[in-house]
Amino acid sequence: MFSLSYIRRTLEKSFAPLACECTVGADARLTVRIFDRDTGRVDLVVTGITIEKLRSAEAVAKMVDELRYEIDGNTLRAAQVAE
Repeated sequence: MFSLSYIRRTLEKSFAPLACECTVGADARLTVRIFDRDTGRVDLVVTGITIEKLRSAEAVAKMVDELRYEIDGNTLRAAQVAE
């Protein structure tokens, strides 16, 4: 398993200029919040990520891809609602 700081740095690098907050709950599951540091707008919150599965750089990269897919889906829905 990678350290929480490694995961956070990887997420922030992948989603720049957005910021990332990673916390581990009492159940040893990860919560990730990706947000705009300047405005406070939250782009994505994902809870219940099994941290034990993040044992390799490939696993972290897969998580980044999945989070990116979720953010893209949220952006598309927001654009459709605004039309």
